[in-house]
Amino acid sequence: MANVKNAKKKIKQIAKTTEANKEPKGAIKNAIKRTEKAILAGNKEMAEKNLKDVIKALDNAQVKGLVKKNTVNREKSRLTKKVNKMEVK
Repeated sequence: MANVKNAKKKIKQIAKTTEANKEPKGAIKNAIKRTEKAILAGNKEMAEKNLKDVIKALDNAQVKGLVKKNTVNREKSRLTKKVNKMEVK
């Protein structure tokens, strides 16, 4: 446990920002999972819709500094390739 006043304050700040960042990061993970599930199910329309949500969530997280730029670009690229490979059923 911290002994210095500013260290105690920093612990509180970190806890607060961690809690605030959980929701956007969770939204990204869930959107990616939904897209992957639609890809596996072969539902191209749903996959494309979910891909748009993933891209939007990733871009917002990048602007807020939650995810690095290259990570965002890599995730978007991989998912887009998977969706584009799909055949329309």
